Amino acid sequence: MVLTVLNVAYPFAPVGPNSVGGAEQVVHQLDKALVDSGHRSILIACEGSQAAGIHISVPRVSRDLHQVEIEAAQGRHRHALARALARWPIDIVHLHGIDFHAYLPRDGPPVLVTLHLPIDWYPGESLSPRRPNVWFNCVSRSQHAASAPNPHMLAPIENGVADHFFAAGGAKRNFALMLARICPEKGVHLAIEAAKRADLPLFICGEVFPYAAHQRYFETTVKPALDRLRRFIGPVGLARKRRLLAMARCVLIPSLAPETSSLVAREALACGTPVIASARGALAEAVEHGRTGFLVHDEVEMAKALTEVSALDGEICRRSARQRFSLERMNKSYLSVYGWLGRISLSGAA
Repeated sequence: MVLTVLNVAYPFAPVGPNSVGGAEQVVHQLDKALVDSGHRSILIACEGSQAAGIHISVPRVSRDLHQVEIEAAQGRHRHALARALARWPIDIVHLHGIDFHAYLPRDGPPVLVTLHLPIDWYPGESLSPRRPNVWFNCVSRSQHAASAPNPHMLAPIENGVADHFFAAGGAKRNFALMLARICPEKGVHLAIEAAKRADLPLFICGEVFPYAAHQRYFETTVKPALDRLRRFIGPVGLARKRRLLAMARCVLIPSLAPETSSLVAREALACGTPVIASARGALAEAVEHGRTGFLVHDEVEMAKALTEVSALDGEICRRSARQRFSLERMNKSYLSVYGWLGRISLSGAA
């Protein structure tokens, strides 16, 4: 059965291989997998996105994101969804944004909502919509376990890592790496403090999105802590990210929020690079303590781990990632759910 699937990305972040966010990278992979499998893929995403299928572009908000701008962007998503549903015989709508409830179609084909963020970040009522035929999935076992019982919650589908990350890299260099959105819950300041305690260079790669709280955090907390050895690089593209991941002594993920998946941790391990991470959420699933990295509770433990991480074997990290974080498995799981929802769509069942 050939399906027409409409993926709808978060309105404020572009989709593509160079995306900063893991959710946007997953959407990029699903769009590609649909096209490669002979299905029709339609993507609603902001300007600057890349699509293998049909891209419905909406304006990207580049100024400060206040409530007026947020609601306007969500309104544009609603209109884009309505136009797509009127133009194509769409079998499944797949929503990815934390604000999905703001543009959830009132009726129409089955909807799958992938919850890329911690469950308690979503408004409670959004997980029990009145609209029939809305289904949810988490992206890790820990996130799924944290969710309240919900008859429309499907089995979790873990994020997979693209094959090109598994290519053998060159010699390791003497620096730690952090790849993340620059915002308080990512704990960038803790990574800087740990690197200073361990007297190790740190490269921080990521984007400061136009939220007032994110920009304030960067200007008042992150920027003043930087020095000659602890440097902010900014956003990096896919090729440079792969090189940095392969060369780094380790990757730091000092998250203050329970990570739901951490694609960065999975990509680092695929590159043969150990991960030092907060023992929160799915990070405790991804990192095998003492084998592929270390799980820590604060910057003091992170600094100590930085002095010990060179003893870990990069090939063990790579082998573990290959066994556990298959992109093919992720794509097959979503395609299987799409097939099931497509049959529901054909039958007209609620």
